[in-house]
Amino acid sequence: MANNPGAKKAIRKIARRTEVNKARRSRVRTYVRKFEEALAGGDVSVARTAFTEAQSELMRAVSKGVVHKNTGARKVSRLAAQLKKVSLAH
Repeated sequence: MANNPGAKKAIRKIARRTEVNKARRSRVRTYVRKFEEALAGGDVSVARTAFTEAQSELMRAVSKGVVHKNTGARKVSRLAAQLKKVSLAH
């Protein structure tokens, strides 16, 4: 347990940062889910705009340090591959 003022302050900072990071992670998941729903719907133009938003949100999470750079790149790459697959089918 924290026993000095510096450690107690660190605990408070970590708690605040955890809340912010949870919100950011949730936001990323929401945009990715919207993209996946657009793909499932079969509307390519809606899926393209949803992809752009999801990509932007993922890269923002990377810049904020919520997601590792390679993780963000991998997820964007997989989303792009899904979009390409659907685009070629239509």
